[in-house]
Amino acid sequence: MHQNGTTTSNRVDKFQYHDHYNVDDLLSEDHLLARAAVRDWVKKEVTPIIEEYSEKAECPKHLFKGLAEIGAYGPSLPMEYGGGGMDEIAYGIIMQELERGDSGIRSMASVQGSLVMYPIYRFGSEEQKRKYLPKLGSGEYIGCFGLTEPDHGSNPSGMLTSYVEDGDHIILNGSKMWITNSPVADLAVVWAKNPEGKIKGVIVEKGTPGFSAPEIHGKWSLRASITGEIVLEDCRVPKANILPEVAGLKGPLSCLSKARYGIAWGAIGAALDCYDSALRYSKERIQFDKPIAQFQLTQKKLAEMITEITKAQLLAWRLGSLANDGKASPAQISMAKRNNVHMALVCAREARQIHGGMGITNEYPIMRHMMNLETVLTYEGTHDIHLLITGMEVTGLNAFK
Repeated sequence: MHQNGTTTSNRVDKFQYHDHYNVDDLLSEDHLLARAAVRDWVKKEVTPIIEEYSEKAECPKHLFKGLAEIGAYGPSLPMEYGGGGMDEIAYGIIMQELERGDSGIRSMASVQGSLVMYPIYRFGSEEQKRKYLPKLGSGEYIGCFGLTEPDHGSNPSGMLTSYVEDGDHIILNGSKMWITNSPVADLAVVWAKNPEGKIKGVIVEKGTPGFSAPEIHGKWSLRASITGEIVLEDCRVPKANILPEVAGLKGPLSCLSKARYGIAWGAIGAALDCYDSALRYSKERIQFDKPIAQFQLTQKKLAEMITEITKAQLLAWRLGSLANDGKASPAQISMAKRNNVHMALVCAREARQIHGGMGITNEYPIMRHMMNLETVLTYEGTHDIHLLITGMEVTGLNAFK
């Protein structure tokens, strides 16, 4: 026991989790247990293989089932529908630990939970919930979310994908772009305009004639995440597959809020991994007969990194508390997503400098995180779009018009 009353193991944990402001004191025992379980899984299943898969630009598809086993799909959805029955802070913590491993692995999970399970739970019929959610939660089914189009990214209301009615079916036509998981997905939640021009969500199962999901190649970012298109050519889908409880942009945007919330937490994980690597390296790397951690400029970088990480941790925790009370607004989520992803990218760049030339090699995770975060900065709403959402919130004036 030390003079401050902490044990050696507690001090090691504090270092491991880089909890400079004792944020752990704000977390419940369930939160800490969930974090430890997911971190152990990441260390065992992700860390040893992720550099190889990223270098090959190949998705470790065998991890889909493992993500289900650790409860990473829909952690805050009710257990009766295949979720984890946990709160929103637990969901955020799980995303944080997955992204410590890799942003692509977190994407695999957050798309499944936030963009596929969530809209079916929130807007689906009871029959749809019972049919799809347990299989999605268990990893038997993999899902994807079809909103972004080749010519309509930040302006989803301009989508061209649409359907016409044909008896008990609809005929879908259109295309979606940059769709995580689509080449391996068993079903897609596709957003399309109905004959009246209203945006509706439709569940489209793999194998439906006219549905295809070609993979996108040549990515320098999120290389361990599988990304593709969704192509709909006279795709005939039962009307029973339309999500009945929502019409308009409210549907897809509420799903994006759920995903953005998870990203706000997840980005902290990437920043923590970069910071941890930089801190360790700076203590081991000797120059001019002393560790580079002893130099003022290195300490400046490390001190600024942990300061920004700590601010992001507190921002995410407060956002999680609001989410638990049903009070987290889309604008608050946008602020956290924008701030925390940018923070993580800056940390990755500073960590790369501390590592010097070694920072560009796959012996360390820095460049992989940096490349991944370049994508995270712009997906689920670009850095600038989230700035304008905050601007509209504080001025009351809409810069989008």
